Amino acid sequence: MNKEHGRSATAKGAEENTDWEKLRALPDSEVLFTDDAPATLPEDWADALAHTGLPVPPRKTQIALRVDDDVLEWFKAQGVGYQTRMNAVLRAFRDAHVRSAGAQQ
Repeated sequence: MNKEHGRSATAKGAEENTDWEKLRALPDSEVLFTDDAPATLPEDWADALAHTGLPVPPRKTQIALRVDDDVLEWFKAQGVGYQTRMNAVLRAFRDAHVRSAGAQQ
């Protein structure tokens, strides 16, 4: 994983800079609230949903795909996640053709 992005960079920084023992010992009355981290009431959580984890993303198959250099460079120029965007374009093309085929029947 890229060390500048994602969980590994964040977790590493948090582990190195956080005094977890001091934080665990801090009484609730001494917690500082800010605009970014306001105090909440039980009523604020009344409609909250509990999740046991993130949904599992659909399985993907790795393939070798030949595309024109200019097409690949354009997608890469859009930034991180270019392969996901390429997949989304292919999915939209497929969906449009599935809909149009269904309308013709």
